[in-house]
Amino acid sequence: MLKQLLLKLLWLYQRFFTLIGFGSCRYYPSCSEYARLNFENNSISSAFYHSFTRILRCNQFFEGGIEYPLLDKLKQKPAKLDVDSIKYWLVPNKKNRYYIIKNFSYKG
Repeated sequence: MLKQLLLKLLWLYQRFFTLIGFGSCRYYPSCSEYARLNFENNSISSAFYHSFTRILRCNQFFEGGIEYPLLDKLKQKPAKLDVDSIKYWLVPNKKNRYYIIKNFSYKG
């Protein structure tokens, strides 16, 4: 319930308020997209922590660049493996965690 409310607030922010500062994020994916991916795939406490630290780093004192969110643990395995049915690609990290990368050909 709380997770769905937070995702809805992020959706509203992405739809209406990012138009004001379009292109001002120093990272890819943007900080709001990073937060959305975290809240969809990780626990609420982990998502808050990682999103908050990312927002703190989004300023002129840090270089920026490409930084994908990390998945804390795998929840379930997909039943159907088709390129159009996979929402996120999971790329293994050294620490037995996974980078979450959005699949742009997802049709869901």
